[in-house]
Amino acid sequence: MNIPKSDLKLIEPVLGEFASVPGSLITILQKAQEIYGYLPKDVIYHIAQKTGNTPAEIIGVATFYSQFRLEPIGKYLVMSCQGTACHVNGSEKVFAAVSEYLGIKSGETTSDGIFTFEKVACLGCCSLAPVIMINGEAFGNLTPEKAVQILKNLREKEGA
Repeated sequence: MNIPKSDLKLIEPVLGEFASVPGSLITILQKAQEIYGYLPKDVIYHIAQKTGNTPAEIIGVATFYSQFRLEPIGKYLVMSCQGTACHVNGSEKVFAAVSEYLGIKSGETTSDGIFTFEKVACLGCCSLAPVIMINGEAFGNLTPEKAVQILKNLREKEGA
């Protein structure tokens, strides 16, 4: 398996600013994820080398906090809210319809790389329940059909 190497020069300004600052590992990981879209293994090892942490410590932090990703995500990150308001308004049916349409489960990415789908605890949009969020934009008052149509529109936009 030929895994491409990350351009480590991209993270150097961040490491220059934060590597020696105590308690800054989360900030470094957040900025690394902004740069690369996720936390590639070679970047984690580079951060470890520059900060004096072990790769295991960094992976421990990255896996503890749900904001961090160790795998690349699709162009569109689709989050399906499962909070109380969404649950009582039918979020499980919306989740099932989206999962079936995309052909993936929570935490997976479509084979074309367009969509990553995640079930999340709460999106904080309770008045719009049930809600999905796509790349930070909330879509509310959904039915399974409305949710699938939103995804179909995005797929058409991508020419897929």
